[in-house]
Amino acid sequence: MSAAEAPAAAEAQGPGGRRKSNSPRQIPVVGVVTEDQDAQGALKPMDLNRVIKLLEDTDKDDLEEKQLKSVKKLVQYYQNGFPLRDLAQIFKILNLCAGKIVNQPHFIEPAYNIIKLCGLPFLKKKVSDEITYAEDTANSIALLGDLMKVPSSELRIQICKCIVDFYHAEPPKKHITGYQQASSTYKIQMAEVGGLAKTMVQSLALFENQLVEKLWVLKALQHLSTSEVNCTIMMKAQAARGICAHLNDPDPSGQLLFRSSEILWNLLEKSSKEEIIQQLSNLECLLTLKEVFKHLFMRGFSHYDRQLRNDILVITTIIAQNPEAPMIECGFTRELILFATFNEVKSQNPLVKGLKLSNSYEDFELKKLLFNIIVILCKDLPTVQLLTDGKVVLALFTYVKKPEKHKIIEWSAAQYEELQLHAIATLSTVAPLLIEEYMVCQGNARILSFLDWCETEDSFFSHGNSFHGTGGRGNKFAHMRYTLRLLRAMVYLEDETVNKDLCKREAIQQLIGIFKNTVNKINDKEEAIILEIQSDILLILSGLCENSTSRKEIFGTEGVDIILHVMKTDPKKFQSGLGYNVLLFSTLDSIWCCILSCYSSEDYFLEKEGIFLLLDLLALNQKKFCNLILAIMVEFCDNPKTSAHVNAWRGKKGQTAASLLIKLWRKEEKELGVKRDKHGVIIDTKKPLFTSFQEEQKSIALPANCPTVAIMDVAENIRAKIYAVLGKLDFENLPGLSTEDFVTLCIIHRYLDFKIGEIWNEICEEIKLEKLKPVATDKYFLDAITTASENVGKMVASLQSEMIESQARQDVQNEQKVYSKIQATHKQRELANKSWENFLARTSNAKTLKKAKRLQEKAIEASRYSERPPNAIFHPTDIKGLNTTVPSGRVVAVESTPVRLVGGPLADTDIALKKLPIRGGALQRVRVLKPVAEPKRSADT
Repeated sequence: MSAAEAPAAAEAQGPGGRRKSNSPRQIPVVGVVTEDQDAQGALKPMDLNRVIKLLEDTDKDDLEEKQLKSVKKLVQYYQNGFPLRDLAQIFKILNLCAGKIVNQPHFIEPAYNIIKLCGLPFLKKKVSDEITYAEDTANSIALLGDLMKVPSSELRIQICKCIVDFYHAEPPKKHITGYQQASSTYKIQMAEVGGLAKTMVQSLALFENQLVEKLWVLKALQHLSTSEVNCTIMMKAQAARGICAHLNDPDPSGQLLFRSSEILWNLLEKSSKEEIIQQLSNLECLLTLKEVFKHLFMRGFSHYDRQLRNDILVITTIIAQNPEAPMIECGFTRELILFATFNEVKSQNPLVKGLKLSNSYEDFELKKLLFNIIVILCKDLPTVQLLTDGKVVLALFTYVKKPEKHKIIEWSAAQYEELQLHAIATLSTVAPLLIEEYMVCQGNARILSFLDWCETEDSFFSHGNSFHGTGGRGNKFAHMRYTLRLLRAMVYLEDETVNKDLCKREAIQQLIGIFKNTVNKINDKEEAIILEIQSDILLILSGLCENSTSRKEIFGTEGVDIILHVMKTDPKKFQSGLGYNVLLFSTLDSIWCCILSCYSSEDYFLEKEGIFLLLDLLALNQKKFCNLILAIMVEFCDNPKTSAHVNAWRGKKGQTAASLLIKLWRKEEKELGVKRDKHGVIIDTKKPLFTSFQEEQKSIALPANCPTVAIMDVAENIRAKIYAVLGKLDFENLPGLSTEDFVTLCIIHRYLDFKIGEIWNEICEEIKLEKLKPVATDKYFLDAITTASENVGKMVASLQSEMIESQARQDVQNEQKVYSKIQATHKQRELANKSWENFLARTSNAKTLKKAKRLQEKAIEASRYSERPPNAIFHPTDIKGLNTTVPSGRVVAVESTPVRLVGGPLADTDIALKKLPIRGGALQRVRVLKPVAEPKRSADT
């Protein structure tokens, strides 16, 4: 079969090699393919080397016609797709044809047709062909990018169409027996390997004045940029800068801007964001973005234009995150501020004259994006002056007010609520930079008034649909949260003008009142946001009251009560992750800033058992709280009333405060890796406080103003604070300590001495490192100090050993006492058992009973006085002939009075009164009735 007959044979067959039937009803049959039929439907290999040789030949005169005919025959032969095994030779033929186009334009058509066939799926004979011919395929596809240099518009457009077809491949119309299609993603993968994206980016420079070709190249790059590998290649080829610089090129169709922005988006998402931002952070790109955005903002009215405008603004926002981007120099910052505020602050600038935003979704998103970019621009301090000129604070404060009823606004209720929250959040960043403008706008008065509205219960129902409105659906908690954040940002500036103005407006009392009201509103749905509100209130109060005794007095007992309320929270909630930890940190900060150094508040805190609550929190043994609680305890111990409260506290199993502190010390030393033996005794007397970190650190000579490792150790752990608290409680009179506690207490007692010795050791090490030789006197004193420090360590270790030995001796004595007690108990038990056995023997055996009786009589006789006094009368008490061993003697038998006479055992009770005696003479209980007193006579009668 010839090559021309092969496509016809393929056409006569259906999918799978089955021949089509001309009958209207097709009956499935099993087709048996013989070797001859298989040979007829197969694609015979074409002699491609002959075609290549023919194209390379240049000697003959009529050669062009033969070359065109051979290439045309090749296109006809491979009209259903190129096999992978022939791809390298086919692309060599394509490259030869492209090379002839400049001098021989007739080769455009065959080259065009070959490239068109590249859009079809490649064919493989074996499954392994995709791997076997991967390198040839990648090189062949990469050649498509190089062919963009050929000066033919048709060819360039067809190359771009071919690349687009990689992502939208259509199956061939006819099936070739023995071949299968390569996987749908095979071409895309090979394009990534071959680096096609790089050559396509480079080809953009060839079409600056050729719009059609440029649009096709951008379309191809748009498809290529969907891959992370291609985006990385394009990034290295400076694609972002090249594309962005031509965003504003003339294009009536609008495709250039759309496709370019899409490519920039993909590059930002799928390659190194930092590198792309760096490429776009130049004057040329920002000027282009500025002009494009301004044009779309002022003259873009369609839905598509508004979406594109917002996309450009988002890209600009990302670029603005780079502090090196010349946003101010290109004038973009000034215009963005103008566009963000022209609705709220009237401007005479011609750019916004007569301009108005609608309540469409795109314009609503634009407003939020403009608020967002203002926050980002604030990070660049030179922007502050532009914010002042643009009256940004005044524009944002127009949203810090309660919604006015019966007023027509351009936004819906949900939109206005979201913009209001976004504006307040933006003010939290902008207002601290513009304090003068904040005070001119009476920011404190506006905020406190808005907080009043947030606290009222009117008919306002928020939608809570936005990010900022989370947790505030149907209430004003979202508004309160962001307003308090704004107030916190202003208070923490520590600007006395702002804080004094707040106190004059009774902000402290108002915030305490808000806190009390939120306590009763906590439920499961709103718990997180209310806890955040309470935390912010406490932080604001801390900022206002710190370093001001008069404000601490205003905080007073009401403020102490809300702090005590938080401290009484169930400890289990601190593990719930709903903000209770943050609230507790804020509470401890409030104790430090609002209560300490104010004697009336301290005394009230102590009266309400605040120290007990602090120690309860400390007993939870949560490391994140310990440092702050101990710092508060150190300050509180300056109050003489504190010691009694601390010593009176009892924890679980009667644990005392001193025992708790010593236990925390041991835990801290274990975590720090301090060397101690199993009893807690000092091992290294030269370095008794050294941690594992200090052991690992090498000695370094530091400047005088830099703290050494030993000094930093004081601030980085809680040992110094425990020492300070126990020192103020008096080391000698600490209740409830065990021997182990006393052993540890020896170290704590000498903490300051050890730390001083540690610092002197560091000084000696630094002198050695710097190779300095101290004078004889200095050397003598240094040696004396280090020796004295070591002697203190030895003394403490010796004292600890004595304590342990004394305790061991005491334990032995206690053990002996216990054993003696056990021995006496066992002996008594044996005597009781023996007595019982004797009793059983006497009762069961008469001889034994008689013997016991004789022994008893003999013992009684032996116990009597042998000499009788004269004239004495002897009365025998024993009864002769009685065989019992129990004490016995003469007795008198008295007959009892009959029951009928005495009335029985219940005669003296009320029961006897219910029954009248039948016979007289019985002694019965008689009720005594009080006589009724006669009425007194008056004096007149």
